[in-house]
Amino acid sequence: MRKPFALPALLLTVLLALPALLAAFALLSAPLARAADNGNWSVYPASSGASARPYFYLAAAPGATLRDQVTVTNKTAAPLNLRLYGADAYNTERDGGFAVRAEQEKQSGVGAWVRPERSAITVPARSSLAVPFTLAVPEDAEPGDHVGALVALDDRIAPGPAASGKVAVGLRQAVGARVYLRVGGPTVPALAVENVRLSQHRPLVPGAGESRTDITYTLHNRGNVTLSPKVALRATGLFGRTLLSRDPAAVPAELLPGQRVTLTETWRGSPQLDWGHVTLTASAKDAKGSAGASFLALPWLALVVLAAAALAFTAHRVVRRRAGRRRRAIGTAARRPSARLTSADT
Repeated sequence: MRKPFALPALLLTVLLALPALLAAFALLSAPLARAADNGNWSVYPASSGASARPYFYLAAAPGATLRDQVTVTNKTAAPLNLRLYGADAYNTERDGGFAVRAEQEKQSGVGAWVRPERSAITVPARSSLAVPFTLAVPEDAEPGDHVGALVALDDRIAPGPAASGKVAVGLRQAVGARVYLRVGGPTVPALAVENVRLSQHRPLVPGAGESRTDITYTLHNRGNVTLSPKVALRATGLFGRTLLSRDPAAVPAELLPGQRVTLTETWRGSPQLDWGHVTLTASAKDAKGSAGASFLALPWLALVVLAAAALAFTAHRVVRRRAGRRRRAIGTAARRPSARLTSADT
């Protein structure tokens, strides 16, 4: 057996940096948190105690420049050297969670418009530091919501768990405060359900086990405002019988403008013998979308029997057709000599 290839330490660090960043950014997803926090430092909007803000909620017209401050708190017993930068936010494809782009990725919204007064900061032990920043909205900025974060990144590579006992994994930690910016102009809420697909799993013999259907669909925010979607799932069978009616739980709390999220809902105990339709209806404030897919549920044993019957019927038809052609060819050949003889006698 070949030994695993060990990457050089520097190359390994570079390759692992981006996934580690994305994993660290999952800390941003805690709703209603006062500050994004990883236990060592936190990042949040600067404010007085009486008017604490969980996130930055800003509004501006195209071409305007906003000024504010972000606070970084060091909870450790040693100074922290951090890099501060702006990043665009997006919904993760896997579950729709809130995430932000890494520093080296292309930024086109809040991440490109935010400029901290200092990009490199040192926060003393068990202290807080407020850093002013500007947010310059371009003249041609599209109206609606633009979401991102102010991120404080530790450049140091923290030791992580060993990978398969062969090489050590290095992690870079980052924490960010969300920025919700509304650019003035028309707001258009629009929500769609797309690409509904059904994957049925049934036992070979009816009643020999539980069947399930995986319902995969895509939620697409087609408008320019952030939505908090709710989804209703309904399945009907023959004669309009209601087979399933529920609200899927795995729906993102907020779907950012332009974002698509593909989700899967498992329907356990789905029918093993039925013909029906699945409908998904998504709704949010002033926005609604619906889509569905039909299904034919047949036990695998019945499918095998039907397939065998169809194959036998097709083979029978082919044999009969070939036999008919052979008989017609023989009859035509038998008539040709008499036809030539009649012509010569004439």
